[in-house]
Amino acid sequence: MVHVMEEKLALFKRIVVVVLDSVGAGAMPDAAEYGDAGANTLGNIARSQGGLFLPTLEKLGLGCITEIDGVRQDIKPIAWYGKMAEISTGKDTTTGHWEMAGCPVFTPFPVYPDGFPATMIEKITAITGRQVIGNKAASGTEIIAELGDNHVNTGSLIIYTSADSVLQIAAHEEVVPLEELYLIGKRVRREVCIGEHAVGRVIVRPFIGSPGKFIRTPNRHDYSLEPPALTVLELLARSGREVVGVGKISDIFSGRGITKSYPTKSNDDGIETVVRLLTETNCEGLVMANLVEFDSLYGHRNDSVGYAKALERLDGQLELVISLLKDADLLIVTADHGCDPTTKGTDHTREYVPLIACYKGCSAGELGVRRTFADIAATIAENFSLGALEYGNSFLGELYDK
Repeated sequence: MVHVMEEKLALFKRIVVVVLDSVGAGAMPDAAEYGDAGANTLGNIARSQGGLFLPTLEKLGLGCITEIDGVRQDIKPIAWYGKMAEISTGKDTTTGHWEMAGCPVFTPFPVYPDGFPATMIEKITAITGRQVIGNKAASGTEIIAELGDNHVNTGSLIIYTSADSVLQIAAHEEVVPLEELYLIGKRVRREVCIGEHAVGRVIVRPFIGSPGKFIRTPNRHDYSLEPPALTVLELLARSGREVVGVGKISDIFSGRGITKSYPTKSNDDGIETVVRLLTETNCEGLVMANLVEFDSLYGHRNDSVGYAKALERLDGQLELVISLLKDADLLIVTADHGCDPTTKGTDHTREYVPLIACYKGCSAGELGVRRTFADIAATIAENFSLGALEYGNSFLGELYDK
């Protein structure tokens, strides 16, 4: 329930939330129930690589949130820092982002570890006119290596899933043109993945190349469920402010509450878009960016070396982002779940996520362990006088006592 409150002057004119997709900060107390005991994306990557070089995140307090080899704890951070627990039932991208926006998920999305039922496959064949191959839980890169040649020769769609609530459709761009593949994704979302089979996301996964050399392209597209309740994004848009999604943010929220969207192809593209928005615009509202490659390229592929390099690259880029903050900008850096590449599996891990908040001339301190990701939504709502949300407690007053 949203309670109306008297509007007052916003402390921050613009809030920029950068979501480091899958950069978890240690196993939650219930991690064992998800098969994730001992997971710690940041900590385990650092140990596996003999330490991480993250001077910017170190100054912001990352080492004070969880132990990370190479990142000092015995410093006085220049930002507010803490970590957030997830109250939703799940550990996926959709759940994490929805909770961050004030809409936790307490009924888990359906999963299909043994493949999708025949009724769903028959519907996909009927609406696309193409046969289906695969239909199992698999790594995306491995299944195109296994079935890509079959797909190229027959035109059949490669359908697969993972431990998460997703239905993924892989197709070669020269066999199924992108326009057709995107239409297939929309129709499968609208006509197949509904009711009891309403998975969190339908994802189309284009690839190119030849047998033995197939590679996925950055032209993926996600078709998410719509959030079941109002999010802070929608409330903010209704108030007349901008809500700018960078990366797959618009996909995750099915476009609801998004006033402008900038899809991106990579982490670098995402950061460059954020930099451009900070430099060229002065909007009032929210900029929310998802940097997906930590998850898609490194976490799911158990690539600790690549993950570590990507974190160190981001660290240098964050220095630039911070330098571009205007007087009334607030930067929040966080994550949506974990995906520890040092574990045996390739799926997401149930973890706390880091919470770092800073602004120009920032005071600094500890935000503690937040009960829910929805504390970010509550903070946004309080800043823009949107009313108290049903979930989450604002940390605005801890950041800035004006």
